[in-house]
Amino acid sequence: MKLVAQKLMEDKRVAEAKALLLEALKDAQKDLIKQQAAHPDLKVSYQDMLQQCSSLRGGNLYYPYLGSGIGKGALVELADGSVKYDFIAGIGVHYFGHSHHDLLEAGIDAALSDTILQGHLQQNTDSLELMDSIVRLARKNGASLDHCFISTSGAMANENALKILFQKKSPAYRILCFKKCFAGRTMALAQMTDKAVYRKGIPKAMDVDYIPFYDAENPEESTAAAVDALEKHIERFPGLHAAMCMELIQGEGGYFPGSKKFFKALIAVLKKNEIAVWVDEIQTFGRLSEAFAFQYFGLDNDVDVVTIGKMSQVCATIFGDKFKAQPGLLSQTFTSSGHAIKAAKRVIDRLADGDLCGENGKNARFHKTFAERLEKMENVSGPHGLGAMVAMTVFDGSMQKSKDFCAKLFENGAMAFIAGANPVRVRFLMPVAAIEESDIHAVCDIIEKTLGEF
Repeated sequence: MKLVAQKLMEDKRVAEAKALLLEALKDAQKDLIKQQAAHPDLKVSYQDMLQQCSSLRGGNLYYPYLGSGIGKGALVELADGSVKYDFIAGIGVHYFGHSHHDLLEAGIDAALSDTILQGHLQQNTDSLELMDSIVRLARKNGASLDHCFISTSGAMANENALKILFQKKSPAYRILCFKKCFAGRTMALAQMTDKAVYRKGIPKAMDVDYIPFYDAENPEESTAAAVDALEKHIERFPGLHAAMCMELIQGEGGYFPGSKKFFKALIAVLKKNEIAVWVDEIQTFGRLSEAFAFQYFGLDNDVDVVTIGKMSQVCATIFGDKFKAQPGLLSQTFTSSGHAIKAAKRVIDRLADGDLCGENGKNARFHKTFAERLEKMENVSGPHGLGAMVAMTVFDGSMQKSKDFCAKLFENGAMAFIAGANPVRVRFLMPVAAIEESDIHAVCDIIEKTLGEF
């Protein structure tokens, strides 16, 4: 028996409509071939829109960016008629770039599907398929990760991880994190994030102890220092730590990768003291030669809870059987939209079966191309990071100089963002699934032009 929904999706009129819409999109995208300046006739109205947007949201936008609603790969059109190379991808969200054909099709399917927002009481088979795909990808190398709770944001995925971990280790009330970590901006996650300005004026939510991160220039010393700090925290608060949250590559902290030996040394201490290992992959997921950073570092047998987000479209908390929550702990009115869930399935399938991962996958190859160009530039140190995560230090690495550089780079037609402190780094999150090496060279030309203007 065929369901009514199946009959609708197989209707030839639906296929014809998809083909027409895709054809129309492709025709429109023919005009998006390179970076271009804003149209003079739109300057005044665009400034008015920016001012209205800032007023409505109660604060200025970081960049004067209001999209028109169309793009092509890394190129995106703004409402002032300018076209820019988006190499920060909404801080990692637009891994498929702008107006990707696969995501258009996912959106059409979602528009025809009942229930705009899926959630606690009503989920379609899309959610089942997505959760199954995420778990299978996470278990690829033997990790004991059996369950997946999807959510609307990386912050919510991390909040759910906290609840799972605290409930499991109750009455423990402390969390361990790396120095310079970033976990999010909710009340609890701002407490974890090692940046005091994010906690200004808000009450304390929980107790956090910090461990120094890996130093690639002093691997043995930094590993010993981290283990020593961890052991001291545990000795001072015996039995009171529920978990340690690990960013295996520090994102907001400046794109610093750790090492397998470093993580293994810490994990040995954590396991000995029955402290769970929580890996925060909100930014690293999908950007290395393996789908997960914990797979890249060979930690499949060590992880207890993993959180993903950004490029995955739908965020998730992934965990093993022994961390299953008691009834009532995890629940959301809606977990995500049907569009995001269908798009997420396309993304996960591409990671599992496509050309992104592996030693010769796009993540690794495009990093090499980008890094080789940056290495040849004057007034640039680095590059740093791994895979689709690339960062550099410009000039003296001061906050003001780095911000000024990013603003000028935006004006010249390419988007980046800052990360870290002392020095501040300029970072890129390439939309690898939607670009070619020619796009990297085009962006590097704009970087060189901008450096020259300083």
